[in-house]
Amino acid sequence: METLEKLRMKLHDFKVLTFDCYGTLIDWEAGILAALQPMLTRVGVTAEAALITFAEQESAQEHETPDMIYSELLTATHARMARFWGQPADMDADHRFGASVKNWPAFADSPAALAYLKQHYQLMVLSNVDNVSFRGSAQRLGVAFDAVYTAQDIGSYKPDPRNFAYLQARLAEQGIAQGDVLHTAQSLYHDHVPAYAAGFTTCWIDRRAGRTGGATKPPGGAVDYKFRFTSLAEMVAAHQAEAIERAR
Repeated sequence: METLEKLRMKLHDFKVLTFDCYGTLIDWEAGILAALQPMLTRVGVTAEAALITFAEQESAQEHETPDMIYSELLTATHARMARFWGQPADMDADHRFGASVKNWPAFADSPAALAYLKQHYQLMVLSNVDNVSFRGSAQRLGVAFDAVYTAQDIGSYKPDPRNFAYLQARLAEQGIAQGDVLHTAQSLYHDHVPAYAAGFTTCWIDRRAGRTGGATKPPGGAVDYKFRFTSLAEMVAAHQAEAIERAR
């Protein structure tokens, strides 16, 4: 049963939305699979198995090289996946995969939803990405974010607690109370577990709608999100419904 606190909490209670990007705003699973397709054709694994392998190998690489920028980390991840599947080394293919982030599509609802939310909140990004790769994604999202904090800026990758500590410090510098911030993300593993540990209120954008697996590992700790939507469009609809109720 939901707690009374969760039932009373409203989207209008917040002033700032901090977003994960990949998996939440950008359809990284579609982008990953498209970029992996040449190798997947050779090895004959299913899309879902490929995503699970990516989740394992990418997370391992992030743990081993937390200061490696994301395009290089993806290059190394592709090489790891090739070795895992018994494929010969192909540095050109590795680098093409590493440079593929700019080609990953936005979810269909992301640009319009962000444009609406921008009218009501400050919008910030806390993402496991490098600055150059994010610029390509930002063009697809079509909104001016108030701040963007990347793994390249921080020197570590979520779920490392340093990433949310960095966010807390930047918010404090701007005089933003943490209670005014709603962290909005798809990945329980990368975002909700460390955000909850850092005291953030969170909103789960459950893009996989209850399906297990995918390009993120299962959560490895406690999580208590206060809102759950299957898309950003659903979140916008909930915000609009609240506005109607408040106006009565």
